[in-house]
Order: sequence, then structure tokens, then C-alpha cells
Amino acid sequence: MSHKTRHATVNPYPLWAPRFWHGMLFTDWLRLLSKHRCRVHPLRWGLASTVTFLTLFNSKMRIAQMALMGHRIAKTSVPNNPIFILGHWRSGTTFLQELLAADERFATPTTYQCFAANHFLLTEAVVTRALWFLMPSKRPMDNVAAGWHAPQEDEFALCSMGIPSPYLRMAFPNCGEEYLDYLDMDGLDEQQLQAWQDGLLEFMRRVTLRHGKRLVLKSPTHTGRIGLLANMFPRAKFIHIVRDPYAVVASTLRLWKSLDAVQGLQLPHHHDLEGYVFRAYERMYAGLERHRGKLPENRIIDVRYEDLVENSSETLARVYQQLDLGDFDLIQPKLAEILNSKKNYQTNRHVVDDDLVAKINHHWHHYFERYGYPRQPTATNAA
Repeated sequence: MSHKTRHATVNPYPLWAPRFWHGMLFTDWLRLLSKHRCRVHPLRWGLASTVTFLTLFNSKMRIAQMALMGHRIAKTSVPNNPIFILGHWRSGTTFLQELLAADERFATPTTYQCFAANHFLLTEAVVTRALWFLMPSKRPMDNVAAGWHAPQEDEFALCSMGIPSPYLRMAFPNCGEEYLDYLDMDGLDEQQLQAWQDGLLEFMRRVTLRHGKRLVLKSPTHTGRIGLLANMFPRAKFIHIVRDPYAVVASTLRLWKSLDAVQGLQLPHHHDLEGYVFRAYERMYAGLERHRGKLPENRIIDVRYEDLVENSSETLARVYQQLDLGDFDLIQPKLAEILNSKKNYQTNRHVVDDDLVAKINHHWHHYFERYGYPRQPTATNAA
């Protein structure tokens, strides 16, 4: 039986809403434009002009923040026991992060802190109150609530700080720059590795200074970096979430189409989008498999998205117990509130065609076997 690929309509994303490169410094913005020879589509010239103005503002605010708070930031120690949420895009990492945010002993970076990583310590209170209306109520790729104070991926902070990232391809999606070396950190020289580590530590110092709590960091891009992160943080814990591959791939294709459309300075053609999705998966999961076996059971755990949805409390309790994250009973009341607020949430639905099914079966065969998913899309596992 042949199936057509169906995607829900991409949520509209206002032109004035923040993009991740709005938080860059002026010099990093010029470097990005130069690298791609300023190939900005005419329909995005106005957007590029706005970004130029904002990057000048960011540079000034960073200088002011360093002058006023640089000494305190430098003295802040990053705890060596952060919690990293790993997993492919669209596998449920955001849902897991929101549930962990119920624990008041933890802190997660917010959208504003990630998008304004260069100066949020100085500007967060004022800007988020004055410009609350700039943030759309939903993310552009799904029905998940958005907002300045919602938990966010720290990968966006690294982009704002001028650190190379696979996410930079969204700015110029037609230029072929993939930055896949930064998915598993292979192929980078010592200087590049050190610069990346310094950037992550600097951001974590700022967030630690703001919150003073154990950090929970969530970025799918960290999945293949587990070996480097485990060495950087000897007491770090890793929660790896998995989901049915048919749902993950179909949703990831939609993710990049929507993000490229709203973030890009070009009008994306997506000539090789499927190939990019498969190449990225292979790099990040090869990195994960090379290093996860070196970690003891009390440092890493696998969680199935389907179990987290069906039995959230029981699944999270197992995570707390295996990783020794503290007394799980303390978060039960707040966890119940979060789950109750999401009881009417509807995921986007996708039906994959036969050609895509064959490609997923080929590229994701190890994932099917390791995590026990059936190699046949159904109305349930493709939703």
C-alpha cells in the first residue's frame, strides 16, 4: 500500500519574532555574512538590516555586562554534575526538559538567556517585560507553547556567542554548510575543540550565576558529544530519549522546513533535505555509540518517549532512581500541575510514503534493533 506524505500546515511565525542570530555580536554577524558572501534573498534584506542593528546593540550590552559583572562571572564555578538530555530532534527532548523543570532544585536556560547569551544577566529583566509581545505563543514547527521564560536549547546560546554549530546552516540553508563535525566533535583540531568547550563553560557560568542551581541542558546536538561532555563534567548525568523512527524522521523533515523558512536569510529550496537528516543522524548516533559504553549505569539511562507519555510519573521516577537525582517525591505536586496543563496537547500527525519508509529502514536499522521499534509504520507509531 502506498501512502502520501502529509504534513500539518506550518504555524505562521511573525516577521518581528526573534531569530537565534538576533543575539549575535556584530563581528560574528559580519563573519557569517562574509562566509556566505552576503547571499541574502532580496525578500530578507529588511530582516538582515534589523539583525545588523540588533548585533550592534548586543555588542554594546556585552561590553557593559563585562564591565559591570565580568569579575563575578569569572569567579562563578560551574558544578561538574549537570544533567544532559540527549536524543534526536523530535524525539521528545523538550517534553522531558519541561518535566524536569518541575524540580526546583534544577535550572534550565530560558529562551531569552539562549537568544541573548551575550548580555542576558544585564538585560533580561527589562527586555522580557518590555518586549513580551515579540514572542509568539507557539513554536513554528508544532503546538508547543513558547515564551521568553520557557526552557530552551543551549545550542542556540552557542550560536549567539559565535561558536560554530550545525544550527548555523539555518541562516543560509541553500549554501551547503552543514557543520556536521560539531555533531560528534570529530575532525576538529585542538584549537576548535578548546574554543567550543570554553564557549559552553562561559554560558554555563552565566546561567549558574543567574540561578545558582544544578543545570539541566537539552540539545539534540549534544547526543554525539557525550564522550567530550562526560570528560568535561565527571559527575554529569545523561538522559537519552528515543522515539519511533518513522515519527522522528517525518517530524524532523517538517522541523527543518519550518525553521529554515522562519530563520533563514534565503528562501530554502531543500534539494537534499532528506540526505541531510540521514547524515546528521548517522554522525550523532555513531558518536553516541562510541562513548556511551564507557559510562556506568548510574550516569546514563534510555527513556522511550512512548513510555514517558503513557506513564510520565513512573518513567521519571525510574530516571531519578537509576541516576540518583534526589528525592522524586518532592516534585510530584508540581509535576502533576505540568502534566495536567498538557493533557489536551495534540501532536502533529504524519504519514510517511513507501519511499521514505525504505530509506528510514535502511539508515536507521541499528536504532530499530537497539531500542526495539517495529519496522512497519502504523497509524500509531507514525503519529
